[in-house]
Amino acid sequence: MAYQVLARRWRPHIFSEVVGQEPVLRALIHALDSGRLHHAFLFTGTRGVGKTTIARILAKSLNCERGVSSKPCGTCGACQEIDEARFVDLIEVDAASKTKVEDTRELLEKVQYTPSRGRYKVYLIDEVHMFSNHSFNALLKTLEEPPPHVKFLLATTDPQRLPVTVLSRCLQFNLRRLSLPLIQNYLAKILNEDGIPFEEVALQELARAADGSMRDGLSLLDQAISHGGERVLAADVYHMLGTLPRDRVFSLLEALASGDARLLLELLESMAQYTPDWGGLLGELTGLVQKVALAQFVPDALDDTFGDRERMLALAKKMTPEEVQLQYQIALVGRRDLSLAPQPRGGFEMVLLRMLAFRPLLADTQNLSKTVVQQPSTYVPAKKLVSAPTPSVPKVATTPPPPSLGDIHWSELVPSLSLIGFSHQVAMNCSLIRVEGQTLHLLLEKRRSMLLNKERAQQIEEAVQNRFGQGVRVIITIQDEVSGPVQATPAQIQERTKQEKKAEAQAVLEADPRFRELVEAFDAEVVSPND
Repeated sequence: MAYQVLARRWRPHIFSEVVGQEPVLRALIHALDSGRLHHAFLFTGTRGVGKTTIARILAKSLNCERGVSSKPCGTCGACQEIDEARFVDLIEVDAASKTKVEDTRELLEKVQYTPSRGRYKVYLIDEVHMFSNHSFNALLKTLEEPPPHVKFLLATTDPQRLPVTVLSRCLQFNLRRLSLPLIQNYLAKILNEDGIPFEEVALQELARAADGSMRDGLSLLDQAISHGGERVLAADVYHMLGTLPRDRVFSLLEALASGDARLLLELLESMAQYTPDWGGLLGELTGLVQKVALAQFVPDALDDTFGDRERMLALAKKMTPEEVQLQYQIALVGRRDLSLAPQPRGGFEMVLLRMLAFRPLLADTQNLSKTVVQQPSTYVPAKKLVSAPTPSVPKVATTPPPPSLGDIHWSELVPSLSLIGFSHQVAMNCSLIRVEGQTLHLLLEKRRSMLLNKERAQQIEEAVQNRFGQGVRVIITIQDEVSGPVQATPAQIQERTKQEKKAEAQAVLEADPRFRELVEAFDAEVVSPND
């Protein structure tokens, strides 16, 4: 007897054998048992979730010789003929190959004739979104008022491409993607039935590669059985899929969290020996980063499908939310651009190095409580920056004491501080309003307050302490409106310098006689880059 692939051999023949689509099945079973049958059904969902399978079971339920019910007998002539795809009154159409309006008209010409063999003439149109607009127009009238002996079963992976006029005439059922545990358990059931030994990790990888499609999962299982010689082992599946054990990808992320470039490259070298699919590996890394972000904000929502929940939570504590979000974005862009790299491995390596290069400056989370962010109700401008008669900042052996107040110019100090990213932006937009002993009071306008958080304020304070000593404090005040004389912010001074240089360059250009000749000869107009 010829071998039959698993996807066909294990195709459900009754509703109770369909897995993962309980809401849809419940509605269909109730409609069949109560006799409330619509004339047109639309099944939507991604590939391999059971759209045409459910449609065929529905056709069998409508034409079973024992009567219309949700439990077709499966033994009568009509049921067997439908299972064997030779029932004359079940007309299956692949819309992808029947896109012309002439094909649709030819199909509908026979709608008026009564069934030859069954109770209903059933039109099962797969990938119906591939119809042309003219084909849809030809279908509309019949779809709205078909003869009582006709039922339309439409299936599509892209319902957005169907005209609203078609959608409004159908009873729509949305089939969901199947979960990883559900696919894994179904594959295990099949292997147990067939007496084929397997490893759970291997089935996890197959279910993950199936990406929500049971048909894809069964096809991959067929391939894995052949690849492993009637066994399904993890090592064979990794080799077949071009993937690596999840533990190795975890190790990459842990090396990134530690900022260990040497370990990162060593891990990458060991992975290269298995010639993995670098795009798939980057996708796997992206998925792990997303799980770490979830662990940081909603740890209770983290599942333990792969038994690595505790490891994920540990990573979530080791990395800042900003770092995780940045890594996720870099991974997404890197995966998109991987095909542009001269070599896939080199492209993957550059993504990892980019994650290290743009790694945010990490704050000492144990000392975050030192920095105070205040928002007073009133503002007292500082007319002159002078030190109050308080004790000077204690000297630290490794750093010089802070200078007197008259020596501090915030716009000159900021460039010398080791600040990057948003912390640098906050400092650039602050102005120094006064100095009281060991405390620097900075002012940040309210319209820029979204830049400030506790961690960035702490980073600014630590940068100042590295410059003047550990006893120095920094207090950042958010003010609604600024009134009175205050120091200009470094950003304002930078912009003013830029405008002055621009004006100077423009004056030099306009003074050039050759430039004036060009302007007059071509009746040109000088346009500023900011215009």
